[in-house]
Amino acid sequence: VGCDRSKNLVDICGEKHFQAFVCDALSVPIRSGSCDACISIAVIHHFSTAERRLATIRELARLLRPGGTALIYVWAMEQEYKNQKSKYLKEKNGSKNKEKEMNTGTAQRPLSDQGPDNSSQDSAWSDQLLNGLKDESCGAKPVADFRLPVHTNRTSFHSQDLLVPWHLKGGTKKKEQSVDTVLVPGGSKESQELNPVFHRYYHVFCEGELEAACRSLDCVRVQKSYYDQGNWCVILEKL
Repeated sequence: VGCDRSKNLVDICGEKHFQAFVCDALSVPIRSGSCDACISIAVIHHFSTAERRLATIRELARLLRPGGTALIYVWAMEQEYKNQKSKYLKEKNGSKNKEKEMNTGTAQRPLSDQGPDNSSQDSAWSDQLLNGLKDESCGAKPVADFRLPVHTNRTSFHSQDLLVPWHLKGGTKKKEQSVDTVLVPGGSKESQELNPVFHRYYHVFCEGELEAACRSLDCVRVQKSYYDQGNWCVILEKL
């Protein structure tokens, strides 16, 4: 059984005859202790405070039966680890047509690629507030004026809290349908209407950060913590 915050993605699962429903990771409508295993891939790094990220892990643990396990993947601050570049950085000039954009306003993405879209760059600054988070660990620069930087795709991270541009290709929304977007700068009016840019919040995790959060919960035990292609990963066991 799967769940996601996006109704469009859940609808895609239904079309493929998978069992899925819409919900929030902070409040999953499943009975406590009813799952043998849970997987959280590329979800927790979208929560904007340490408290909410910890609450999401706690909710994941609540679902597990005693002895049950959970696998968590989050995006890593360290995209170069042990002198090896991640798949995300290596694909800066990667193959075209790698990701199939959906005309429903969402994108269907392979599980092996938790990185963002590899299309045109956006170096603007967002006016969105940082909600008081100014983590300067692991070499991250402080965020100027409490604003979130917009990440340049397929490059190393310079801040733990940032916005990642999502360039929607081949949009099909009608003129009367409004879309809250930042339009592609410098493009024609037509290309601006068809290629809106959405900014998604990310908190990229430093080495040891996810594991430390998991270890702060007395209801789980960390079985394994490891790095995998630009992601920090933890396997938990419910006590």
